[in-house]
Amino acid sequence: MPRIGAIFQPSFPPERLRAAVEAAESAGVPELWLWEDCFRESAFATAAAALAWTEHLKVGIGIAPMPLRNVALTAMEIATIERMFPGRLLPGVGHGVLDWMGQVGARVASPLTLMREYVPALRALLAGEEVTTSGRYVKLDRVKLDWPPAVAPRILAAGEGPKTLHLTGEVADGTIIPGGASAERIAESAAVVRAGRAAAGRDGDSEVIVFVLAAFGGDEARERALADLRHWDATADPGRIAAGSVDDVVATIRRYEEAGADAVILQPTGDEPDLEGFYGKVGEVVRAAAA
Repeated sequence: MPRIGAIFQPSFPPERLRAAVEAAESAGVPELWLWEDCFRESAFATAAAALAWTEHLKVGIGIAPMPLRNVALTAMEIATIERMFPGRLLPGVGHGVLDWMGQVGARVASPLTLMREYVPALRALLAGEEVTTSGRYVKLDRVKLDWPPAVAPRILAAGEGPKTLHLTGEVADGTIIPGGASAERIAESAAVVRAGRAAAGRDGDSEVIVFVLAAFGGDEARERALADLRHWDATADPGRIAAGSVDDVVATIRRYEEAGADAVILQPTGDEPDLEGFYGKVGEVVRAAAA
């Protein structure tokens, strides 16, 4: 069975976060993921708070936009949190929504070039190396962290299109695939990620993490989840959500597992009426899947 976690969407305000993370830990949810959507909560501030409020919960960042953040600053943020809460941060980076990047003057002409330069530099800095590079976007002159983590965390990168997915396999330790993808699409995407890793001559597997929109309950819950998905994709079909009973959601997770997902992270709708209850249900899913 893949790893199972949940998401705290930034459609909910920051003051809702503490109750959410405490509900997730209490319910036995292993991982809670955060987003850095513009112009809502910042990723690293919320991650540090969530880790400080809990004892065992792992916190994922899915994702922090690379154009918004100098790579040295991102390395400093990750290293600081990793040293304070060893082994509990799951950091992810990505292109960010291009329109949002344009709004803040950070949009780059070639997001693929940025990822190709950024992720290796980030991984090297977190490994304690001194980095000098002069790329199109990433420029570092003898930069070395004073406080690198004792063990560098795996760096994840988000992707949807085939070029980006291939590149995540080449340069990252795992790939985050945003919500809305069908199991069939995940199978195709996982193959592209594996091909990228093989092309780069890297050993081992590249983890595939999938976000899946979820709602618990009857027809109303299904319609709410489908409406949320169709807000972004008007043609989306019900096979791309996990909705219904705990057993129904477990069955959906198994489909994504068969397609190649190593982790399935359940995403509440933006108008989830009982957010803490949602995390309670995710905890039930974790236990049912392990039974």
